Amino acid sequence: MSTITRDDVNVDVVVGPNTKSDIEPIATAPRRRTTRALHALHVGSGWVIVLIFALPLYIALAGAFKTNRQTLDSPLSLPIPFTFDNIARAVTRPDNLVVVGLMNSIVLTACTILLIIPLASALAFYIIERRPRTRAVLLAIFALGLMVPGQVGIIPVFKLLQFIHLDHTYPGLLLFFLGSGFLSFAVFLYAGFLRTVPREIIEAARVDGASDLRIWWSIMLPVVRPVTATVAIFVGLWVWNDFLNPLLLIGPLQGQTITTVSVSSRHPQAAPMPADQAAPQPLSTASPRSDRG
Repeated sequence: MSTITRDDVNVDVVVGPNTKSDIEPIATAPRRRTTRALHALHVGSGWVIVLIFALPLYIALAGAFKTNRQTLDSPLSLPIPFTFDNIARAVTRPDNLVVVGLMNSIVLTACTILLIIPLASALAFYIIERRPRTRAVLLAIFALGLMVPGQVGIIPVFKLLQFIHLDHTYPGLLLFFLGSGFLSFAVFLYAGFLRTVPREIIEAARVDGASDLRIWWSIMLPVVRPVTATVAIFVGLWVWNDFLNPLLLIGPLQGQTITTVSVSSRHPQAAPMPADQAAPQPLSTASPRSDRG
């Protein structure tokens, strides 16, 4: 026999094989309602956050297919009537500023990703093979690349690029991307993931006569595919969206990426230059009139 208290009334119930299953829904009903309410709150909060982040993207995407008057009058409305005039004007510019800037961004982003992934994974494999004290020192050195903001070292980097005659060039910008915090970020991700790889796999490969290069290429790179995808996504977004470094290291009069097209378009003498062409002249050789333009 058991006692159930409900609404200040004590009821003695004889609990049998079937009575217990009848009592459980009464006890768990408030808990289920609370769980459903929390679930609905989480789902609603998630949708609100998604809408907040998606709203600027929608405004930019819808504005690309509207006239300027439609965008100013109702930025949240649908692009009705639908027009491609904005895209046509951008693509058919006489100076090809947008097209060349887009191609430059694609080339720089692809080259940065393709160089950082093997370099960072090889460095991480080398670091985890060292002794614990040496490993800690090396990781601390790479941690400086994450702790020090890139804007702090932009002037020393620019002077270094001038010294090796790579200032105002796309190869110099690519070299900056390889030596910036992007590499440190990738090394930390790879090193953290490679620590979970069993040592027996590496030792077995060495017993079979595989060199460190063979182990890295045939065993480690296939294992770290999830980290490689993460590095490619984050580094690609950072390089593609970078505005300050291309603006300072290349200059609006020497070339542009897709993010610096708006600055380059304000200079009438800014000639677009693809990333695979020769290095342009330094900004110091530009005429004072063009600098004031």
